Amino acid sequence: MVDAESFIEEAVAEIRDEVGDANAVIALSGGVDSSVAAALAYRAIGEQLTPVYVDTGLMRKGETEGIREIFSFMESLRVVDAHERFFDALSGVVDPEVKREVIGEQFIREFEREAKETDADYLVQGTIYPDRIESEGGIKSHHNVGGLPDVVDFEGIVEPVRDLYKDEVREVARALDLEEVVAERMPFPGPGLAVRVIGEVTQEKVEVAREACHVVEEELEEYDPWQAFAAVVGKGTGVKGDNRVHGWIVAVRSVESRDGMTARAQELSWETLQRIQSRITGTNDNVARVVYDVTHKPPATIEYE
Repeated sequence: MVDAESFIEEAVAEIRDEVGDANAVIALSGGVDSSVAAALAYRAIGEQLTPVYVDTGLMRKGETEGIREIFSFMESLRVVDAHERFFDALSGVVDPEVKREVIGEQFIREFEREAKETDADYLVQGTIYPDRIESEGGIKSHHNVGGLPDVVDFEGIVEPVRDLYKDEVREVARALDLEEVVAERMPFPGPGLAVRVIGEVTQEKVEVAREACHVVEEELEEYDPWQAFAAVVGKGTGVKGDNRVHGWIVAVRSVESRDGMTARAQELSWETLQRIQSRITGTNDNVARVVYDVTHKPPATIEYE
């Protein structure tokens, strides 16, 4: 386990040394990884840092509003509405790796645009060790590692938590006195809900996934999962009222893990599963059925794409 206090001291010195007198932008998503990276960078270079939150349209329910509130102490926080650009870029894309590459490139272009406006030469991001392992091992490209374009218009990319596992990042978050809602929140994929819909990313599928994920997070809070979410995996027939429907199939996933490298599917009560399916199908006429994923990692990954 990391010595959080020593790590903070070393990371701050490293950021200060690497960035020097230049300006930097931090890719802030609201997750614990990017939040810790932001806090470290803010401590290291202060007003030289511009935190940038890109609202891709692929985020959790209420995420943008939460970001504005939680990080209001950073006066230079910029919130970028990039819904249309991300959905346009993803139009027609169905391959999971291509999705990640498209999203990785679009993120970089958004940050390059913001960097020009703030005269920033460096990009700070919250890449962690499992991101690098999975990307380098060919398991899946993370948008901030293997999904990056070949040409990036930054003098350097700074990754202060690149050697830490998720549980170690949480230790650093606590030592930095970050709010519990950030330090303890479950992981959320960098590409957002795009990897929680199988096939092409559409507004309809993303909205179904967003609402279903919200239900799952609420209903499974008592189980304290390492990660729990819902994914739109295809279409199937169903009956709503007296009518046959061809609606979305939503898969629910809830796992226990220490660092995300391996995971075990949680055993949920029948009553809990029925409550989840009732809420998801009852509040969305376009959902025909809900299933529960019992697969561990390996052989499955935690996310669907």
